[in-house]
Amino acid sequence: MEKREVSVVVESFMSEIKDSLAGGDNVYLRGFGSFVIKQRAEKLARNISKNTTIIVPQRSVPVFKASKEFKDIVKNTSKK
Repeated sequence: MEKREVSVVVESFMSEIKDSLAGGDNVYLRGFGSFVIKQRAEKLARNISKNTTIIVPQRSVPVFKASKEFKDIVKNTSKK
């Protein structure tokens, strides 16, 4: 495959992952890992420039969790 074709395939794949996560679905790739949506709780924070307390609202964030198989492969790879 040419570099341009590979780029199109990878970009399409990543677009599908983004669309799935935006739709509230998790993406599981066997032997690689999972892309999931986690909820971050509302919290208090400090605005140090104004010396005030602000509330950071609850929000959803995308998270990648590597599979055990993937972690083991990386861990056992020798450093060059």
